[in-house]
Amino acid sequence: MDRWQLAIVRDDIARAEIADLPERAPAEGEVEVAIDLVALTANNITYAALGEKTPFLGPDAGYWDFFSDRDEPGRLPVWGFATVTRSVADGIVEGERFYGYWPLASHAVLTAGNVRDSGFSEATPRRAALPAPYNQYTRLAALGDHRDSDHDWWPIYRPLFLTGWLIADQFADEGDFGAATVIVSGASSKTALGFAQAMKARGQGPRLVALASSRSAGFTADTGLYDQVVDYGAINTIAAEGKVAMVDFAGNPAATRAVHERFGDNLAVDMKVGITHWDAERGGAPLPGPRPIGFFAPGRMQKRSADWGAQGLRERSEAAWLDFMPTARRLTAIDRRVGAEAALAAYRDAVAGRVDPRAGLLIEP
Repeated sequence: MDRWQLAIVRDDIARAEIADLPERAPAEGEVEVAIDLVALTANNITYAALGEKTPFLGPDAGYWDFFSDRDEPGRLPVWGFATVTRSVADGIVEGERFYGYWPLASHAVLTAGNVRDSGFSEATPRRAALPAPYNQYTRLAALGDHRDSDHDWWPIYRPLFLTGWLIADQFADEGDFGAATVIVSGASSKTALGFAQAMKARGQGPRLVALASSRSAGFTADTGLYDQVVDYGAINTIAAEGKVAMVDFAGNPAATRAVHERFGDNLAVDMKVGITHWDAERGGAPLPGPRPIGFFAPGRMQKRSADWGAQGLRERSEAAWLDFMPTARRLTAIDRRVGAEAALAAYRDAVAGRVDPRAGLLIEP
């Protein structure tokens, strides 16, 4: 298929199919892009799980709102690169390449606002109320920390590393919440690896305990980023002196309850980041210890932009990313899939939790 898009049932993300993407000539101020290279990670499953509605994006917004109207199937947001194929926007020409947030599809039409040397902002009215970092599209030549040799790792890790780095930055800013031990749930996820790397880069800091399934425990231990790896079923065996913090990249309610019951008031913070266990049952009795809080990367970026200035944030994050690249290469083998059917199969594998944690899934639409 020359033009296709992944269509997901909004309230049942395991149901998806490839659908035709009708061709539409861009109107004044719009650009059409051909999507070149995107990644599919556990983070994208969190987007799908929070597609209908999430307080992270606003009182009545979800991740489906980026690329589909409310009466349409969900369109999965992914990160990566695309090339302009048609442009009716001043300052953007055919053949230019951009990094940003795209639907999992062969093509997309975007409304280009605030066109500048570094890129443009997506100005479709539906997206105006959504967080600004998701609406920024950067010219490839303007990415200060992009290296041709690292190109394949950008879609896989760049947005996820930034989130992990920002979480580690908040821990440093908050004195690690007084915790001597940080429990990391979903420790094999790409975002968790970025967090662990950033925590270790600080030097002396809290002890990092990874929670991992039997399937991912070997890989998690081999990363060398954690001080201890514990199976989800052995949370009661974790020994920790003083306060404990939890960073939850998995959204596994059973693990959350086990940690809260094990540590109670000694649990200083339970920070929620991802929901890879999207199909787990939720609810039940109130949790002992602190009420879980959410982490939202755009909010932290806004704070650090105010603290350091946009240029200061950019310089710090770019330096941290370049420091992380040897780790990304060491931990992740590229698994490249080409075409619509391969993209659908990769999505189904990701939803079902069948992706090898050592693999970085790339899609060439």
